[in-house]
Amino acid sequence: MEPIQASALQSLLATQPVAALATLHKGEPAVSMVPCAWLPQGRGVVIHVSRLATHTADMLAHAGVGLMVTGTLDMADSPLALPRLSVQGEAQPCPSDSTDYAEARALYLARFPDSEAMFGFADFSLFIVRLRMVRFVGGFGRAHSLTAEQFAALMGGPTPAPATAALRPSAAPPESSPNSAWPNPAS
Repeated sequence: MEPIQASALQSLLATQPVAALATLHKGEPAVSMVPCAWLPQGRGVVIHVSRLATHTADMLAHAGVGLMVTGTLDMADSPLALPRLSVQGEAQPCPSDSTDYAEARALYLARFPDSEAMFGFADFSLFIVRLRMVRFVGGFGRAHSLTAEQFAALMGGPTPAPATAALRPSAAPPESSPNSAWPNPAS
């Protein structure tokens, strides 16, 4: 992945606070929206969900989930060129006695300070989505599949401030950038 694409990926995750969450609900795909925070070094995604929500029951019954973070329409010349990140992972409860809990809670509250009261609600709990595969599309013809390890290595540095040039790819495909196929992590 070229440095400008890596910067665009990091900026997308820094600026977009919500993700579409795909779960398996009674054997059928279901999609909802969740606010999310990212653990350092690409170790996973923190979500804070209610037991009353069907997606929470879905994650407890079947841990395999998908997440998608998409840029806003002003980030590209065409909807087809919007930057986006798709994740395949395993959703794991993060109870308050877990070694990851304090960090996950602090990161979530740093991103969503208004949600602090919900940590006192008995039906809300943290989950961490541990990544298996990541697919970043940085614009038309700029797709990259990454293993969890490759993503972690890419996210190991500090997250940059939003970079408008990196986030606003052209709708035209680059002449020399091959498009890799999902979910081939070799690209």
